[in-house]
Amino acid sequence: MPTKRYEKEVVYVDPDYMDLVPGFLQSRRSEVGRIRDCLLNGDFKEAQRLGHGMKGAGAGYGFGEISSIGKRIEFAARDEDAAAVEDAVVSLEDYLAVVEVEPGEPG
Repeated sequence: MPTKRYEKEVVYVDPDYMDLVPGFLQSRRSEVGRIRDCLLNGDFKEAQRLGHGMKGAGAGYGFGEISSIGKRIEFAARDEDAAAVEDAVVSLEDYLAVVEVEPGEPG
C-alpha cells in the first residue's frame, strides 16, 4: 500500500477528553522514533506491539486514522516487512502534522 498523504483533518473529540489529547498525540509522535529504532535493530516484535497498542488507543480516543495506521504497522511488523512498516510510519508522521482537534461529538 503506498504512503497515504493527508491534508488538514479535523477530529472532533469529546470535550471531557480534550485535556488528554495533546499527551496522546505526543505519545504517537514519540512512537515514530521508537518504531524506526525497532526497524534499525530488527525488533519486529516490539514494532508489532507498538502498532497493536496504537490501533487500540487510536480508536479509544476517536482517531480512527491513527488506529488504521497502527493496524498497518502491526501487520507489516508481524510479516517482518520493514518497507511497509516505514511506509506506515511516514503516513503517521504526515497525519500527525496536519490533524487538528476540536471539542465536539466524535463522528
